[in-house]
Amino acid sequence: MLSLNDQSLLRTQAYVNGVWRDAFSGKTFAVTNPATGEELAQVADVGAEETRQAINAADAALPAWRAKTAKERAAILRRWFELIMAAQED
Repeated sequence: MLSLNDQSLLRTQAYVNGVWRDAFSGKTFAVTNPATGEELAQVADVGAEETRQAINAADAALPAWRAKTAKERAAILRRWFELIMAAQED
């Protein structure tokens, strides 16, 4: 399994409409390192219904994102970049 300094960075559930959750079926699948075959994690194996819900949530969120100015969007993306860089050792 994957070893991280900050274990909270690895989420194995699906993120749909602001909520982390397991697949409705409870199924998971392995994510492996293609170079070594090592299993990194077991993640939620979501199906059609979860996919529909994610698409609907994204569609509902789009107007608010579209209404933001370029400066506001840039600030959000910059903050995301900063978080990624802060965790780059993981």
